[in-house]
Amino acid sequence: MAFGLFGKKQKNLLSNAQVITSNLLDKRIFSVSEITRYIKNRLKGDKKLGDFYLRGEISSPKLYSSGHIYFTLKDEQSQINCVLFKKNCENINFKLEHGMKVIVRGGIDVYEPYGKYSLIIEEIQPDGIGSLNLAFIQLKNKLEKQGLFLNEHKKQLPQFPKTIGLITSLNGAVMHDVLNVLKRRYPLVKLLIVPTPVQGKEASNSIVNAIELINQEDYDVDVIILARGGGSLEDLWCFNEESVARAIFQSKIPIISAIGHETDFTIADFVADYRAPTPSAAAEKAVPDINELKKLINNFNERILNAVGHIIKINKSRLEEISNRPIFKNPFEAIHAYYQNIDSFEYMLQTKISQCMSLKRKSLEILDSKLSALNPNAILERGYSIVMKGNRIIKSATEVKIHNNINVIFYKGELEAEVKKIKR
Repeated sequence: MAFGLFGKKQKNLLSNAQVITSNLLDKRIFSVSEITRYIKNRLKGDKKLGDFYLRGEISSPKLYSSGHIYFTLKDEQSQINCVLFKKNCENINFKLEHGMKVIVRGGIDVYEPYGKYSLIIEEIQPDGIGSLNLAFIQLKNKLEKQGLFLNEHKKQLPQFPKTIGLITSLNGAVMHDVLNVLKRRYPLVKLLIVPTPVQGKEASNSIVNAIELINQEDYDVDVIILARGGGSLEDLWCFNEESVARAIFQSKIPIISAIGHETDFTIADFVADYRAPTPSAAAEKAVPDINELKKLINNFNERILNAVGHIIKINKSRLEEISNRPIFKNPFEAIHAYYQNIDSFEYMLQTKISQCMSLKRKSLEILDSKLSALNPNAILERGYSIVMKGNRIIKSATEVKIHNNINVIFYKGELEAEVKKIKR
């Protein structure tokens, strides 16, 4: 009935509104926070967006008082907001500038209060370093996360090695440099050379095999030197292979890496137990200097002699002091004094014993007189007798009856009698 108030057009609008309302009732209505959080979780749950590399041009970098850096990374068609937090800024050895082309590594995150997504940067490097450098960075990050570079895994170098294993090429000057240093510094050490190519495709496999070979107990090697001369990044690339890094890490024998020049760094350097700037420096680190040891031994010998001489001097002085004491000059004087003390103690002891025995004797005499006075035989000897009935002494006439048998004990002898009459 109420529809009569509307025209045909109004009826259509009302019908559409009812359909929309019905659809809303069937759908979940999100809040802005909920949908933003949902988007954030979807982005963070995507493994590709959690950790990836990105190339672009820096635009408008700004350093805040918090130490964080915010900037835009863009190319010809798009741009993305980036955040470099303070903890990661400390690992950067160059300044970010507007227009600088870089390669970054990070992951996507959403800042919920504004609903904006940004790239949270973990690492950043200038662009143009080439694919090998990028591969180097990727492997370095991977192995670092797995803990292969931690100091707690580094093995101590032996102080006095007996045998050193050298992994290097026979063609270069490295072997001769190491030999010269070892001969000069510590000629007592033995050197086991395992020749291997240190450049080219097969070099990494050869190096791995050499490390595994030296680790066999038959060779009894104390420390390994992995060395080669300088070269380009491509020349040194076999030392950036993951297989070589893991072989170094798994080696039971400590390894010194001496690869390239002092400014060259390889993955092997980070995994090795010690990194030397040059092969010669590696040899110097592996062994002590025999001349220094001789000086040290001589120094110890001199110190021991001085210490012994000082002890002898002190003891000699003490001996002289003791020998000058009066007791050593006239030893019998003390002995005579002891004799006198012994005689005095003997006299005192005899006197004390005599006094004690006299007192004890008097006490015994008194006790003897008391016992004699109380002795029943002494009483009987004076004419008295003892009347007993069985085993009981009769003290009164009331204790017996007529015709009872009694015993009368005298000083000498005993009578058996019968009671004839009782007087009370």
